[in-house]
Amino acid sequence: MTKINLYDKILSPIVTEKSTNLSEQNKVVFKVPFGANKKNLKTNIEKIFKVNVTKINIINKQNRTKLTRGRKVKVSGYKKAIITLKKGQSIDLTTGI
Repeated sequence: MTKINLYDKILSPIVTEKSTNLSEQNKVVFKVPFGANKKNLKTNIEKIFKVNVTKINIINKQNRTKLTRGRKVKVSGYKKAIITLKKGQSIDLTTGI
């Protein structure tokens, strides 16, 4: 696998208050494309960041509409992966990929 294919399965890290609290439990949250699956994500993350992945949970966020200034606006959905790392390991998201 080339480096380009490895980075295709990770779109961006999700940095929110909830995901920051998960980092205390050796968990990292990434936004991934709709075609990503657990097996590919595990191999890619282990090769890119040189860590051991113990578990992956994938959540699909559906499309939704919301009101903005009195108009209906479509908010596109996405897929996110919560990755649990081996105890004692971590991924530093501030350095960039």
